[in-house]
Amino acid sequence: MFAVFKPARKVALAAISVAAAAILTACEPIPLGSSGGPSINTSKPVPVALLVPRGSGQASDAVLAQSLENAARLAIADLQNVQIDLRVYDTAGSPTTAAASATQAVNDGARIILGPVYGEAANAAGLAVASRNVNVLSFSNNATIAGGNLFILGPTFDNTARRLASYAARNGRGDMLVVHGNDVAGQLGRNAIQQAAGQTSARVTGVVPYELSQQGVINAVPTIRSQTEQTGSSSIFFTSTTAGALPLLSQLLPEAGVDPTQTQFIGLTRWDIPTQTLSLPGVQGGWFAMPDPVMAQRFRDRYQGAYGAAPHPIGGLAYDGIAAIGALVGAGKSDALTGGALTQSAGFQGVGGIFRLRPDGTNERGLAVATIQDKQVVIIDPAPSSFIGGGF
Repeated sequence: MFAVFKPARKVALAAISVAAAAILTACEPIPLGSSGGPSINTSKPVPVALLVPRGSGQASDAVLAQSLENAARLAIADLQNVQIDLRVYDTAGSPTTAAASATQAVNDGARIILGPVYGEAANAAGLAVASRNVNVLSFSNNATIAGGNLFILGPTFDNTARRLASYAARNGRGDMLVVHGNDVAGQLGRNAIQQAAGQTSARVTGVVPYELSQQGVINAVPTIRSQTEQTGSSSIFFTSTTAGALPLLSQLLPEAGVDPTQTQFIGLTRWDIPTQTLSLPGVQGGWFAMPDPVMAQRFRDRYQGAYGAAPHPIGGLAYDGIAAIGALVGAGKSDALTGGALTQSAGFQGVGGIFRLRPDGTNERGLAVATIQDKQVVIIDPAPSSFIGGGF
């Protein structure tokens, strides 16, 4: 039996695994429809502000802040014939400080802002400069704050759910029973899966929530088993993380008679983080989505070579932001940093593959579908290389 998991531990892993890096309670969204942005002179260095969570007093924030800055500078070094004037501002992980830093950055001449990380801080930064005609590319994945001048770069539940639901439907596993925690992240995950089913040929056969405790998970197992049998579900779609209920669910359900070789287990979060998860018997054969592993490893190797340490798991988002800005500025157009330019349908190449920003402020990322075989990650459906076809 696995040890009792706690909400704090779930939050810590969520931040590490990106799956729920900045999901917070809903914030006040910026009004949708803004596609503005400043005019720039592409023949001169373009001032870009980077807002990082340094100064919070948390060692983890200091590590993350440095990784984001390192990744941004690595991206700048990779740009061809594009000059970026990167200016770094600390937010202390605070909405109030983030708003003040964003305002100061624009006063200092920033034409676009990268960051902050946390949802409430990103929302505050976006609101602070909404009237200044400057767009914000935050590192959050909280879709509730996206819109107007605020874009999110973090991978979203909606994007992941859509990729997996589509793959499941094409492979005879599209009748999905959704199992989720009763916290905010679990409810958002459930909603994303239900929405994904409506956008694909998959179907949600039922929904089973559980309380966030070991006993809560144990109590839910008989219901999950009976619902699976009664609905004829061909798959069970879990929202839980590897630091939360997933290890327990993946152990108890087969013991209760739910055969994962007959009923496909699918995960909304990464099942390969931490690597110890790969050894769990219950996750063998499960499906989950991840960035292109070849490209992601290439970035990690380059970062390690440049800085002598591995990047933070979400550090690559800063590289993605600079890569997008550099690609647009490199085209030589004065409107390169407007909402219309940022949301070009062709998208951009990031550290984990293709991605693009949507007019509603969210994003789409080209993800691979992976499984676990003999304690190893195996790609069963590669990440698309462009947004033409590939299920987009």
